Amino acid sequence: MNNDMIIRVTRYYRALNRLRAIGLEKVFAHNLADAAGVSPSIVRKDFSLLGIHGQKRGGYEIKELIEKIGSILGKGDSQNVIIVGCGRIGKALMNYQGFEPDGIKIVAGFDSDPVIYSDPASPIPVYPLSRLEEVIRVHQVKAAIITVPESSAQECYMHLLEYGIRGVLNFSPITLKPQRTSSGIIPVVHNINIGLELEQIFYELQFNS
Repeated sequence: MNNDMIIRVTRYYRALNRLRAIGLEKVFAHNLADAAGVSPSIVRKDFSLLGIHGQKRGGYEIKELIEKIGSILGKGDSQNVIIVGCGRIGKALMNYQGFEPDGIKIVAGFDSDPVIYSDPASPIPVYPLSRLEEVIRVHQVKAAIITVPESSAQECYMHLLEYGIRGVLNFSPITLKPQRTSSGIIPVVHNINIGLELEQIFYELQFNS
């Protein structure tokens, strides 16, 4: 699957879980098309490429779709994630309730500030950075979210790769680049710079008004 198709399939999966939660058992291509922002024909084409077939008039069985797409997306057991940097963005992510329905579980946070990693009110355990390797190993974590300041982002990233992290969602101000690890693996890195995204929006508004 290319990146665009992965995004669409992920949106189908989320929409299916919402539909199942309200008690529906069947779904049609146009329902999923609305959720993914595409046409019904693209939904049917995606499903055909994935080997998923429905009934012409009966639609698709939601339970079967969730199982099939979940398997394709690797949604067997919970996908454990850690957050490094538990400031405002990190805390907001730790308190977000929308990950677990998608099979994603934030198992721990990390910070260099004792006030933060000693806070009993935290919704998930927060540890000092010295315990990174231990927690990653115990929970078999493969993905991490970085929300640390610019000055420490690169060092944090390198430690995560060293400890076996293979996927990184980076909220720090600098761009982190995928680089081959000593074991020969090239990690997946997604950089999210909120400031740049807002600048792009205002730039587009300037020419669309």
